[in-house]
Amino acid sequence: MGDLLLVRHGETEWSLSGQHTSRTDLPLTQRGEEQAKLLAPLLTGRTYAQVLTSPLGRAVRTAELAGLTGAEADPDLHEWDYGGYEGVTTAEIHRSRPHWDLWTDGVPPGASPGESPEEVGRRADRVLERVAPALARDGGDVVLVAHGHFLRVLTARRLGLPPAEGRLFQLATGTVSRLSTEHDRPVVAEWNTRAA
Repeated sequence: MGDLLLVRHGETEWSLSGQHTSRTDLPLTQRGEEQAKLLAPLLTGRTYAQVLTSPLGRAVRTAELAGLTGAEADPDLHEWDYGGYEGVTTAEIHRSRPHWDLWTDGVPPGASPGESPEEVGRRADRVLERVAPALARDGGDVVLVAHGHFLRVLTARRLGLPPAEGRLFQLATGTVSRLSTEHDRPVVAEWNTRAA
């Protein structure tokens, strides 16, 4: 059985400033481009049965700079839709909701309601179902190039946890993480790995 490699895109202006970034398609910063290039040594020497990216430019560009070829865009790999919190930092949200937590409170209701943890979890489940045949074959690993919060939810779901337990898996920009199996059970084999 192959491993599932999770690649978080490189740094953007908003990931640097802590602004919630979902649908806003920001490019990588110069540092983000360098982070993406440094992923290449971590990804070479493996055989890939499938490579999927978020359709957003920051993920697609990260895949390109990391040397991943044949990637297909998958809309389910899109970042958590933050609705009215798009472009807003946690510190700004805490001014009106001092105890707010994305994982338990979700996003604000209203004209731009965004997604709940459960809705993001359903998308993650669809991705996991889509890649399951490729993982089951002896044809290699599967790589997903996407976004921090989404990949954290996907990790929770892969491990059999509720979507909100993604809160347990901090994920930095420009990193590779590896989900594997041990005794036929999903496990975290590597987390937040950067090139030396």
